[in-house]
Amino acid sequence: MSRQWWIARALAVSMLTGGVALTGAASAWADAPVTAAVSADQPADQAALAQTAAAQEARNRVLYLAINHPATEVRSSAWMALRHVRGDEAIAEWLAPGGGFDAAKQRARDTRARNKAFCERVVRTHTVEFSPEVRTAAERALKGTVADQAAFVRTGYAEAQKRDRAAREADVQHKLEVSAKARDFVTVLAERDPGEQVRVAAQWALRPGAGDADVTEFYGYGWVTGAALDVEAFRTRLADGDQVRLAVLSRLMKGAAAAEEAVKTSADAAKARAEAEQAWKAVADHAEAARKAWLAEQETAAAQAENWKNIAKAAKESSDELWKNIGQSADATQKTWSQEQANALETSKFWQDMFDKARDGETRVKG
Repeated sequence: MSRQWWIARALAVSMLTGGVALTGAASAWADAPVTAAVSADQPADQAALAQTAAAQEARNRVLYLAINHPATEVRSSAWMALRHVRGDEAIAEWLAPGGGFDAAKQRARDTRARNKAFCERVVRTHTVEFSPEVRTAAERALKGTVADQAAFVRTGYAEAQKRDRAAREADVQHKLEVSAKARDFVTVLAERDPGEQVRVAAQWALRPGAGDADVTEFYGYGWVTGAALDVEAFRTRLADGDQVRLAVLSRLMKGAAAAEEAVKTSADAAKARAEAEQAWKAVADHAEAARKAWLAEQETAAAQAENWKNIAKAAKESSDELWKNIGQSADATQKTWSQEQANALETSKFWQDMFDKARDGETRVKG
C-alpha cells in the first residue's frame, strides 16, 4: 500500500468523521514510506520535481501533526489545512511563521485549553483500579463546564488523590508493600531514565519526607504520567523544529529554482551561474543540517523504545503487584516510541533526498 493512498484514504475518512484523530493511524503513517508522486504530465525539470517533493513532505508532516500533535487545537487546525481547496498553497501558509500552526499553538496555550488537556491526560494515565476517585473526578470535569475543569486542576485533582490514598491505606488486605528492590529501581529511574519527566516523577517519589505511599503512587500513575509527558514533549519539539525547517526549505527552493531559471536569460552568464550554484548550495546545507537533526531524534526515540521494551519485559516477569499498572501501559509506550523512531528515520531520508537534489542542482548550473 503506498503512503499516498493511505494519506488520501485518511483524509477521506477524516472528512466523514469530522476530523477526529484516527485510532491506529499513527502506526499506519509511520509504517508507510513515501516517495513524492509525479504524474506523467508534470514537467521533467529537476528543480520543479524537487519543489514537488518538498511540497509533498510538507503535506505529510501536516498529516502527522493532525494525528499525533498533543494539542487538540493543533490537530483540528491541521485537518482544516489538509482539506483546504487551495491545496499545497494552504499547507505552506499554515506552516509559515505566523500562520495557522502558530495560531493553533497559541490557542492551545490558553488556560482553558490547558485545563482540559490536563483532565484528558489524567483520564489516560490514572486507572480505575488504582485511582478510582481521581479517574471519576477527571471524567466528571471533562463532561462539565470550563469552570468545572478549572476547579479540578486547581483543587479537585489533589483532593481526589487524598481520597484514593486514604482508601489504599485503609485497605489492609490489598495494601501493596514497597520492597527495597522496588524502591531501588525508582532510584535508578530518577538518575538514569532517558525521559526527563519520568526522572522528575521518580525524584518526586523519593523526595525528603516521602514514604512508601509516594513510591506506590509512582508505580500506580506517576511513572505512566511522566512517560506520557515525555512523548508529548518529544512530539511538540519535533513539530516546532520541522515547521521552521520546512518553511526555510520552501523559501530556499523557490530561490534556487528562480536563480537557475535566470541563468537562461542573464547577460552575465558566469555571475548568474555562480549565484544559482550558491542558491542550491544553501538548500544542500539546510537539508544536511535537517537530516542530522532528524537522525539525532531517531536515536532519542530508539533509546526510549528500547527502554520501554525492557520495562515491559520486567513488568511481565515481576510478581510484584506494584508493577501491575506500569505493565499495562509499557507495551503501548514502547510501540509509540518505535513509531516515532520509524518516523524520524523516514524523515531523515526525505532530507537526504533534498540534499541529493540540491547537489544535482549545483552540478547542473555549473554548465
